[in-house]
Amino acid sequence: MKKTNKKALEEIIRVDHAGERGAIKIYEGQLLALKTFKQNEPLKRKIEEMREHEAEHYEFFRDEIKKRNIKPTKFLPLWDLMGVTLGFGTAMLGEKAAMLCTASVEEVIDEHYKNQTFKLKDDEKELKKKIEKFRADEIEHKNIAYDSGATKKGPYGLLDKIIKTSSRIAITISEKI
Repeated sequence: MKKTNKKALEEIIRVDHAGERGAIKIYEGQLLALKTFKQNEPLKRKIEEMREHEAEHYEFFRDEIKKRNIKPTKFLPLWDLMGVTLGFGTAMLGEKAAMLCTASVEEVIDEHYKNQTFKLKDDEKELKKKIEKFRADEIEHKNIAYDSGATKKGPYGLLDKIIKTSSRIAITISEKI
């Protein structure tokens, strides 16, 4: 039986824990804007539903962190702040920007989760199955975002690049530290 590299396993769980928490914070920022400044009940409901999926994902990785005695990234407080700020800012820009935020992040996470499944060996079948299920949820969120008006046209193309680059940087840092 092939065994998963211990360091790789710790990185996967640490970064996924941080990423799912980050997704919750982005949605919390968007909901804050939608509850205080922008009144868009249909968008609010979509975001609340996606946030529930992220909470399920986060709880799984939070439990894995504890069960396996893995240290979370030291950057959680910064990611929390940046996630809420990104969510709030994109929601204030409007529905297209809010949905683009979801689409951009989920495109990065789709690829990220797919790559992780190749690192997991026979000894981590259950974890691999969970990541595959979560990946399917993230793809669904991306599709919802595009169906709800996300676009990369005009200035949104720049926003997409900023969000994707920031997400990739956060992933790289969270895996290691």
